[in-house]
Amino acid sequence: MKRFLLGVATSTGLFLASSQAWSADRLLNASYDVGRELFAQVNKAFISEHPGVTIDQSHAGTSAQARAIAEGLGADVVTFNQVIDIDFLVSKGLISADWQKDFPDNASPFYSLPSFLVRAGNPKNIKDWNDLVRDDVQVIFPNPKTSGNARYTYLAAAAYAKEAFKDDDAKVKEFVTKLFNNVPIFDSGGRAATTTFVQREIGDVLITFESETRGIRREYGDDKFEQVTPSVSLLAEFPVAIVDTVADEHGTRDLAKTYLDFLYTPQGQDIAARNGLRARDAAVAAKYKAEFPDVRLLTVEDVFGGWAKVQAEHFAAGGLLDQTYGSR
Repeated sequence: MKRFLLGVATSTGLFLASSQAWSADRLLNASYDVGRELFAQVNKAFISEHPGVTIDQSHAGTSAQARAIAEGLGADVVTFNQVIDIDFLVSKGLISADWQKDFPDNASPFYSLPSFLVRAGNPKNIKDWNDLVRDDVQVIFPNPKTSGNARYTYLAAAAYAKEAFKDDDAKVKEFVTKLFNNVPIFDSGGRAATTTFVQREIGDVLITFESETRGIRREYGDDKFEQVTPSVSLLAEFPVAIVDTVADEHGTRDLAKTYLDFLYTPQGQDIAARNGLRARDAAVAAKYKAEFPDVRLLTVEDVFGGWAKVQAEHFAAGGLLDQTYGSR
């Protein structure tokens, strides 16, 4: 049960940290919901090289995290899973507009993709996105209104449908609406959705980041769950940034830069790969190549015209997400 109990400890630690005086050797990292195990290991390794440093964590859906920071959560750094949540903080004047130039690979140290987890034996024979809209299949993923994880699921499903239906917008919308209608519960974040599927045993398939599906399968065994990689999925980048206004107020800018740089080191990349994320470092990627199935990855830029267009057309109030999600 480690994966689920850890979230309680993290939340408690954040509450305590929030009430303490900040110093130049203490950081708060606001991160995505299913990143708990990864950053527990990253922080342990980083602190071992920087004695006296304290790293506090906050985990939730990244859209919720971005709103919390805008409302005063004192995060020095963010390690998110979608660009638009950092851009939201840019629009609030909290992060510089050229944040993607501060770190390599457009400030995304590793990447993943929406993947499927099914129960042992794959009793519903779920192989690809088209199986998820069948009447006999219940699908579990979190609320795309609050979870970056779920927004990637929504976009990946739409990208699949755009190819399958040759950009017929009406059929794409119908496909995504059917998918949403097959979700019995929309949890607020990815870890809650995992709990619904694994512990509460609701649903036939969980859609989440490949790193999460790998972690669950590794923890519970192939006799409980199987990972299914669809024929095509969407590149999910994990952007990082210094929250400039907070880091400057706390005097933590140098430590924040050093901390995020650590994610790009061979050690940081190896930790990411061991936690099911696909590494940018060529040597680390080669070391773990056999553990990651080949998959054709589409990108937000190629399919949807970039994150700014996605935000305007899909995620803004009254956009395509509202039209499909609201119809369930």
